Amino acid sequence: MPERKTYFAEVLLPLPVQSSFTYRLPLELNESVKIGMRVVVPFGKKKLLSGIVLSLTETVPSLPDVKYVIGVLDDVPVVNKLQLGLWRWISDYYICHLGEVMQAALPSALKLSSESKISLHGDFVPDIDMLSDSEYLVTEALMVKETITVNDVAKIVGYKKVMPLINSMIDKHLIVMVEELTPKFKARLENFVRLSDTYDNEIAMQELMNSLSKRAYKQLELLLAFFALHGSVDVEVRVPDLLKKASTAQSVLKAMLDKGIFVSLRKRVSRLKDADASCEVSSISLTPLQQKAFDEIHQGFNDDKPVLLHGVTSSGKTEIYIKIIDECLRQGRQVLYLLPEIALTEHIINRLKKYFGNKVGVYHSRYNENERVEIWHQVLDFESKHDSKYQIVIGSRSAVFLPFSNIGVVIVDEEHDVSFKQTDPAPRYSARDIAIVLAKFHHAKVLLGSATPSFESYYNAMIDKYRLVSLLQRYGGIEMPEILVDDMREEKRRKTVMASFGSMLVSAMQDAVAKDKQVILFRNRRGFSPRVECTVCGYVPQCVNCDVSLTYHKQQNIMKCHYCGYVMDVPTVCPSCHSSNFVMKGLGTEKIEEDLSSVLPDISVARLDLDTTRSKNGSHNILEKFRDNETKVLVGTQMVTKGLDFDNVKLVGVIDADSMLSYPDFRAFERAFQLMEQVCGRAGRKGDRGKMIIQTYQPTHPVILDLLNHDFKSFFMKQMPVRKQFNYPPFSRLVLLKLKYHKMDVLNNASDILAERMRHISGCEVIGPEYPVVPRIKNMFIKQMLIKIERNANLLQIKESIKQAVREIAEDPSGKLKSVNIVVDVDPA
Repeated sequence: MPERKTYFAEVLLPLPVQSSFTYRLPLELNESVKIGMRVVVPFGKKKLLSGIVLSLTETVPSLPDVKYVIGVLDDVPVVNKLQLGLWRWISDYYICHLGEVMQAALPSALKLSSESKISLHGDFVPDIDMLSDSEYLVTEALMVKETITVNDVAKIVGYKKVMPLINSMIDKHLIVMVEELTPKFKARLENFVRLSDTYDNEIAMQELMNSLSKRAYKQLELLLAFFALHGSVDVEVRVPDLLKKASTAQSVLKAMLDKGIFVSLRKRVSRLKDADASCEVSSISLTPLQQKAFDEIHQGFNDDKPVLLHGVTSSGKTEIYIKIIDECLRQGRQVLYLLPEIALTEHIINRLKKYFGNKVGVYHSRYNENERVEIWHQVLDFESKHDSKYQIVIGSRSAVFLPFSNIGVVIVDEEHDVSFKQTDPAPRYSARDIAIVLAKFHHAKVLLGSATPSFESYYNAMIDKYRLVSLLQRYGGIEMPEILVDDMREEKRRKTVMASFGSMLVSAMQDAVAKDKQVILFRNRRGFSPRVECTVCGYVPQCVNCDVSLTYHKQQNIMKCHYCGYVMDVPTVCPSCHSSNFVMKGLGTEKIEEDLSSVLPDISVARLDLDTTRSKNGSHNILEKFRDNETKVLVGTQMVTKGLDFDNVKLVGVIDADSMLSYPDFRAFERAFQLMEQVCGRAGRKGDRGKMIIQTYQPTHPVILDLLNHDFKSFFMKQMPVRKQFNYPPFSRLVLLKLKYHKMDVLNNASDILAERMRHISGCEVIGPEYPVVPRIKNMFIKQMLIKIERNANLLQIKESIKQAVREIAEDPSGKLKSVNIVVDVDPA
């Protein structure tokens, strides 16, 4: 008889705690549990949670009481060892807990936690005279349904605070509390029909058709539609497809089911849409410049370096990406294609599906829980089932967490974009940087692409850490758009400003529309007006939870805080001086959309910003109408700057460039150049040369002067001495420490203590602590400090010192500081 072994599992739970948890495996699970599987474990007194098995050992832990694993949720691991290695790297680099990485990485439907429910006590005996009205209602419900939730109890008794009632009933032995773990993922089931075995031969089928032709012609049509769909007797057909093909009613099918002609069954189907390839990659013919760039990219791959493709807008980068993807697929490996914005994916998905069909999958946060789990499992199956479906994954930043087993190439398009950076909650990661590390785990190639690379990436290319490949001419010899600067000082002096627009932009828009061309207007602020101000005393409505003014949204006629979501009605009387005279100050996309009606009457206008794209298909619907030329003018925030490809756009207008140039951040000039050059690239992509007009009060600003020549390299070289002088990236690394607490005096004390400890770490420069531009959000006061780390400093040691300093605040022996929330943001955007 083989020796019975006892195993202990280290289980990772999606919690912000420092370590994993040790559980004992029941003997019957010894052979079932593998690293990367999900297991159900008890947590605390009553709670049940699902966690990931990190390791298995026979070594008995030095713990007084080790709880047992309750069950296994998977037949195969849902997380592979490469992923676990990446999770540990993320935890170490971004100074966060491994459980927080798990929380961010796994789709929510794969993370289960029990819900408290109530059921009748085993000794309960119905006795109406002994029960109060509320107790009677609850017990009556439990006699109908075995368990109900606390929310159900509140609905049954008609009031919200039901815990005293529940506790009283528990004390009386009327009910008991139980914990139930309910699976979140639900497979989609659909109705199918197949032909009965009775008619699987030609004679029986002929007799059936003769019979139906005489007495039930509608049924015969349905039978013929069944064959028309698949041409075989031994297939299963979706009921909706069959009824649509036959143009008949459900009652006809029911009659055939009752006769035993068809057999009904329920089948699991995918929520994900299929597509077939319609073009061969070999049909793409690269221009000499594209071919040169393609060859140089391979030289960088051969040198085992990440490659930075600096290609101007509309230079044909996507064709190069498709060629590289095709090479990777021929090697039987996977492809990860990262994009910064969900709105971008539709255009790229369609282009890639044209060449690769069902091999292309999409993954982003707008998908629902069940769709994300299906994609997760599809990617997971690549290695075990050799299934090429979803061999290419296009996604936003969360796609880096998918369970890839054999990535061949990682492409990060628009690599400069700030949307790749996760800000809240932890881990506060950069998907671009994680993608490079992920590629190392898989021994894969990395291709970063942008018309306006981030300074960090371009600097890495300058020092030969990356391979730089340039593609500085547009595809087909099309010229870069002409850039004109409209001096708003002169416009105001001449009194030629119309609503939000100078005369130069108005004239250009009217000309473009008259020629049946389209226009994009860019303003990086949503809403109607950033603030409403009393003209008598200067009162501005403020958020009650945050130290920030409320933004006016005209369509909803409300004042709204963009930080906490607080909403109030638009004031009719000033609470300070009782005046009724208010004026709108500043402008957002909503106001620009309205102002267009005065300069371009009867022209269709659409707006692309967070307010109009909250629904799953919001951005898709807006962009499709613009693509079909139903919309003539598209107004938007930075969403309109990213990778959109419309043939008919000939004019781009930048409204209020000064707000970007004056933003209080060391990256302000870099971001302003990137946004304006990117939105400029939406114009003149086909046919005649495009045009961009910049409205500004600083027409000779250095950023604008470099922008006029589309000269990114010149702009970069001018900015580097300034960055070096003040020791900002790429010449240093940054860590932002942000402290939050509801009491200002406690916050000040904690920030001073933490800053003092930071100053004792060698290789660091501490700036602050100071209050940020918005010093209070959601009733929490904020102080922050910026840690500059020298490039040659020991990064691991410094991060360990930061962890220790933060831990000491959290473990403050006096107890006064331990509730202060400290946010650590490595490489802040």
